[in-house]
Amino acid sequence: MKLLITGAKGFLGKNLIETLRAESSHEILAVGRDTSFDTLSGYTAECDFVFHLAGVNRPENEEDFYKGNAGFTEELIDSLSAHDRKVPILFSSSTQAGLNNAYGTSKRMAEEKLFLYGKENAVPVYVLRLPNIFGKWSRPEYNSVVATFCHHISRDLPIRMDDPNSILRLTHVDDVVKLFLRILEKGITLPPGEFVTYPNSRIYETTLGELERLIRSFRDGRDSLELPNLSDPFTQKLYSTYISFLPDDAFSYTLDAKCDARGSFTEFIRTPDRGQVSVNVCHPGITKGNHWHHSKHEKYLVVSGTALIRFRRLSDSRIIEYRVSGEKMEVVDIPPGYVHSITNVGEKELVTLMWANESFDKERPDTFPEEV
Repeated sequence: MKLLITGAKGFLGKNLIETLRAESSHEILAVGRDTSFDTLSGYTAECDFVFHLAGVNRPENEEDFYKGNAGFTEELIDSLSAHDRKVPILFSSSTQAGLNNAYGTSKRMAEEKLFLYGKENAVPVYVLRLPNIFGKWSRPEYNSVVATFCHHISRDLPIRMDDPNSILRLTHVDDVVKLFLRILEKGITLPPGEFVTYPNSRIYETTLGELERLIRSFRDGRDSLELPNLSDPFTQKLYSTYISFLPDDAFSYTLDAKCDARGSFTEFIRTPDRGQVSVNVCHPGITKGNHWHHSKHEKYLVVSGTALIRFRRLSDSRIIEYRVSGEKMEVVDIPPGYVHSITNVGEKELVTLMWANESFDKERPDTFPEEV
């Protein structure tokens, strides 16, 4: 299919286009603010489906709301009609279309023009009144408060928050694009003039203050090594969005390696519910460990070098041994209640990735020395 996409260089348009390029073979006819009328006319003469995503939401003059939203929509419809092109149109409207401000009114006028086009030409018109959208490639101070907070907090810039208890209804751009593509592929049967209902399951409700707290916790996680609880869909998507806003010189950060004559031990990641990941470096001939835990369970994965891992049940003399190396990815489980050690039996440094089901707590280390 030939897909005409207005607002092609905007936040939503870019996400849709890149998804289509990666996952489909449709031909994309991209329309941006710099697209000439002649080019738009050529596209409307041959397109099979229109994603009408163009719009103005923060103009310098109020009249630009009507020019950029209702006016351009009328121009698009007139161009389709001039070529007698009767094709489905999907329009990204806004929940503000139900309000009586200039932006909402201009969006509502655009909706009415599109519904009339659909009725007169007996073609589907899909109008989605979308909540605030967040995600990668959004613009701070323009697309959403999420973009603004992520940009400013990642750079230690001040943010303005009039009412921290203000309720936000948000959805992620990937979820919007998935719905767009499902409509493209399967359509939706709707009575003329009826809106597409955006799924409540894809809308996340929070407050302005909670949004700020979460994003600041992502920034502070660089120091504490804490990852947020990514089992929560909103937190997972917000965290990914925050990472996409990091400055070019801030994608990397150093870790605190605890070094001694034996090698080093470096914590990498901590989580509130999935434990801790660390990197253990051990010089040739050195043994580490020789301790046991009450409740802590560990997994050892040697990624470089050769190790002899030995453990035994507490108060039992029988020793279990595993010889492992970086040449074969093999995980060794260390259960609680077992005394255990790891020895570098190779000729080069031993590097082991270690996971523990509990993050280390210096107030309750749950680590008791004893020789294997």
